[in-house]
Amino acid sequence: MAPVLEKQLPGAAGQGDNNKEDEEGQNLWTSILSEVSTSSSSKLPSGKNILVFGEDGSGKTTLMAKLQGAEHNKKGRGLEYLYLSVHDEDRDDLTRCNVWILDGDLYHKGLLKFAVTPQSLPDCLAVLVADMSRPWTIMESLQKWASVLRDHVDKLKIPPEDLREMEQRMVKAFQEYTEPEDATPSSPRRAPTSGEDEAIVLPLGDNTLTHNLGIPVLIVCTKCDAISVLEKEHDFRDEHFDFIQSCIRRFSLQYGAGLIYTSVKEEKNLDLLYKYIVHKLYDFQFASPASVVEKDAVFIPSGWDNEKKIGILHENLTTIRPEDPFEDFIVKPPVRKLVHDKEINAEEEQVFLMKQQSLLAKQPATPTRGATESPGRTTSGSPRPAGRAVQPSATSSPMASVKKPDPNMKAGAANEGVLANFFNSLLSKKTGSPGSPGTGAVGAGVQGSAKKTGQKPGLTDVQAELDRMTRKQDSVVSANNVPPTENEA
Repeated sequence: MAPVLEKQLPGAAGQGDNNKEDEEGQNLWTSILSEVSTSSSSKLPSGKNILVFGEDGSGKTTLMAKLQGAEHNKKGRGLEYLYLSVHDEDRDDLTRCNVWILDGDLYHKGLLKFAVTPQSLPDCLAVLVADMSRPWTIMESLQKWASVLRDHVDKLKIPPEDLREMEQRMVKAFQEYTEPEDATPSSPRRAPTSGEDEAIVLPLGDNTLTHNLGIPVLIVCTKCDAISVLEKEHDFRDEHFDFIQSCIRRFSLQYGAGLIYTSVKEEKNLDLLYKYIVHKLYDFQFASPASVVEKDAVFIPSGWDNEKKIGILHENLTTIRPEDPFEDFIVKPPVRKLVHDKEINAEEEQVFLMKQQSLLAKQPATPTRGATESPGRTTSGSPRPAGRAVQPSATSSPMASVKKPDPNMKAGAANEGVLANFFNSLLSKKTGSPGSPGTGAVGAGVQGSAKKTGQKPGLTDVQAELDRMTRKQDSVVSANNVPPTENEA
């Protein structure tokens, strides 16, 4: 029997070794399955949504397309859809984050029902875009779009228990905010979940999270490169920008929102914006501290700000109080209208001449000069034959002595007559006796006395030349204008 027992003992020992190997194999498979299950549960979740609100022209689509890495120059209408690629390098996992951009017209706010449902609301992040190139519209725009989001959340009719849980989650995230460490990771990575001790939770301020929407909110100020333009063209000062930042930060406290200033043109804070978004939605590590030093690159994460920190800005306000209305200090500058001169279209030459011809034809015919002046001038001259017209002499007044040139007169004679009359009027002012009435022109008086006495007066050379020119002009005028008499006929 002993040999039999000896044969059975080695068999029993071999069977026990096989059982141990089976147990080790089962443990190995169990560990592999557990690793797969844990890795699958730690994958990046899908179905996250970013809701973008803002006025037309504020740069909503351009900003999100820049984060996407694409050049987007198209302007959409209604409700636009984009997506952001989110990559977890630790687990080599990739997912897509949905981006819904609502049109700036309130007419399209009903389209939010296609982007936000009661089931997808807990996975949403709201982005309110404010245009820094038009700072006078910022507060009105933020209040308008925040009320649109609040109205839509109320229409979803979420159970009160779920909504209260979402609001408590927001309060906890705000209270548990801590300053990040100096070591910044090179790429976004998910924060490790460990059972660390809870940090000290401070109570909320009076104006903090008074409008809790139950989802994280981020305020993005676009086109911050326009700050320099506002300073040069519209006389904005540091006091204006401090007041604007103060009002936005107080609004952010009410919704528990973060604040970031960006510029697509200068590519400022765009990488920081992307990291903060994936941090809020996917719980990635985020190690960028708050920054309020540069007025065009402000970054304030949710939970960092409070009333005391905002009060530091109020120390720089000299001409306005912090509680004054926003629109009383940040005023829209007057629009300078460019006045364009009316364009004058010149008529064609022939059309213009035909119009002038028709106007001249409608005017009454004017009598000739010789017929109108000869009756008045026969009394001042010497008697002349009946067959010849009276030669007109120089009139007694200086104004009448300046004669108009006759169109029938030759050019040389007309010029000499005008010059003679002009010099006669000057000589009458200098040499005429003030006490003798009716002696207006020297040439006319001397000529009349010479005709009556028959003696030639003692004239100077200048006066003689003027007298000769006057006689020559009168003879030419009488020859051209006097009609033929009966004897000549």
